[in-house]
Amino acid sequence: MTSTVQHRNAKSILSFCPTSVALALAAAFAALLLTTPSAQAQTYSVLYTFTNGADGANPTGGLVRDPAGNLYGTTNGGFAGSWEILFKLNSTGHFTVLHTFGAAGDGRYPNGDLIRDAGGNLYGTTVYGGNGPCYNYSGCGTVFKVDGKTGKEKVLLRFRDSRKSGWQPTAGLFKDESGNLYGSTPRGGTHEVGLVFKLDQAGIETVVHNFTDRADQGISSAGVIRAGSHLYGTTASGGDLSACADSGCGTVFKVDEGTDKWTVLHAFSGGAGGAGPGGHLARDEAGNLYGATLAGGDLNCDDSGYGCGTVYRVDETTGKETVLYSFRGGADGKLPFGGLVRDASGYLYGTTYYGGDFNCKGSPDGCGTIFKIDERTGEETVPYTFHGGTDGGASFGGLTLDGQGSLYGTTSGGGGEGCTGAGCGVVFKLALNEDGNST
Repeated sequence: MTSTVQHRNAKSILSFCPTSVALALAAAFAALLLTTPSAQAQTYSVLYTFTNGADGANPTGGLVRDPAGNLYGTTNGGFAGSWEILFKLNSTGHFTVLHTFGAAGDGRYPNGDLIRDAGGNLYGTTVYGGNGPCYNYSGCGTVFKVDGKTGKEKVLLRFRDSRKSGWQPTAGLFKDESGNLYGSTPRGGTHEVGLVFKLDQAGIETVVHNFTDRADQGISSAGVIRAGSHLYGTTASGGDLSACADSGCGTVFKVDEGTDKWTVLHAFSGGAGGAGPGGHLARDEAGNLYGATLAGGDLNCDDSGYGCGTVYRVDETTGKETVLYSFRGGADGKLPFGGLVRDASGYLYGTTYYGGDFNCKGSPDGCGTIFKIDERTGEETVPYTFHGGTDGGASFGGLTLDGQGSLYGTTSGGGGEGCTGAGCGVVFKLALNEDGNST
């Protein structure tokens, strides 16, 4: 049975959006047990519920999947202790802690999505740790590698000098065919507003581009993708400095790795065009870039006046932006924090942090949704709405799509009674049929 919300004809539901779009976790989610069967409950599976013990709590990153169906991810800690781990969840539901962060010189607070190489090694970043001088010597962050079989970790880079290497990476990495890693930092660099970096197999970091405090202003927390010799990404501010309180509403950029030639493909101007892009980009065969903004779009979606976010496409050749969908802040969701994933049929999938079910106890803004958008028509459907109970709530990371048409992800809240009653988060799977809807 298919459960789909067709928002082309749905009545807009006003909700309580926050008065800022800060990247923060929701304060609390109460456990709400599902007592009656529904179409959604039959299509959605919780693969693991975190308990705030040695298994960690509150995952904020997405998952990576290997050919055998094993899932890998990280947790950001918990209320009862600093259990920051990298885990493996196999296809039978067996959970393994591969690595626990926090040792001397190790990283702290892994936040971005993981990536995996053909040898089974996992790569990611931590916001803190590494023994650098930042934050009263709590560390400037790291780039790490963990063996997916043994759990042995190697710290590939410890960020130290903020002006030379950047610091506090908050997003995942991109790995090219030669084994080079690419990422971004929202802090540090020549102008102290972040940079794009490359890390080769010898562990040598190269600054590909320093953001400035002008039209290409940094504060990028979304990471980069690579195609050919070009890197693509977003900044949450900068661009049109006459918009968004004179700080700019953000950009989609391209940078040539060999020449450091920087091109702003599109500068957001707020309003219907969106503002504050977040999450990693997706790219199609024609070179079009797809992403989401945390604000802008329908400015009447709530009482804040900021808007509830958009999903957009930018033509790499012309820089023209097309807003595919503007969130209304109701059953369709709002604040799409994670990046987008695109399938071969031209559908985009992502999650929203708020919106959806407004009966979530302890979360008047809703517990979020999984959404699907047809990139040709802009039509949005909602294959699943989080309820904030045993099914989880507030998905912060991106989704992973397998070859059989199933989506995998994490929520930072819900699941059980732990973590002061808000729940410690879950790993989930949503099976889709050939049309991209719930089965």
